[in-house]
Amino acid sequence: MEAYPKIIKTLIEQLKKLPGIGTKSAERIVEFFLKMEKDELLSLSENIKRLKDEVMLCKNCLAISDSEVCGVCRDTSREKKLAIVEEYKDALALEKAGFGGKYHILGGRINPLEKIGPEDLSISRLLERLEKEEFLEIIIATNPTPEGESTAMYLIELLKKYNYPVSRLATGIPVGSEIEFVDPETLKKSIEHRFKP
Repeated sequence: MEAYPKIIKTLIEQLKKLPGIGTKSAERIVEFFLKMEKDELLSLSENIKRLKDEVMLCKNCLAISDSEVCGVCRDTSREKKLAIVEEYKDALALEKAGFGGKYHILGGRINPLEKIGPEDLSISRLLERLEKEEFLEIIIATNPTPEGESTAMYLIELLKKYNYPVSRLATGIPVGSEIEFVDPETLKKSIEHRFKP
């Protein structure tokens, strides 16, 4: 006896391509689909289809948007600061933290081991943008990983020819933690990036 009909096997294989979804999770999702009301399932499938038809990348910052230019880029009341981030989710995190400027999404980070160089990121688009828009400050908000650090260093060097103040996100001891439990590398960064109160 076959475990599943062909359509279910196909759907399980498709779901396994999603990040973090293995065979067991895919099987549970299909079982959930089978228990859903038909109109709910049709609505879900229609929204998945509409995702490709109606969602695009903003032509300025490369954020996920439902229009050619996203709401953040259209908002003239935002601060004249530009945060350069690796991915869209990083921009969302900064937004939740109260950042009131604009964003530029690189679409990744320089990583020679994965054969990702500067030309694979949206750096040329960033430079075009800096020629057209005016900012009071550029904040490099790449992740504090070796790849994020090398991307930041590359950008800092590249941005020297522009007359913008360039800053980096501070790194160090997380709020609410105790020094004795902080790893040596983070503690070292905290000492290097200390500030005067």
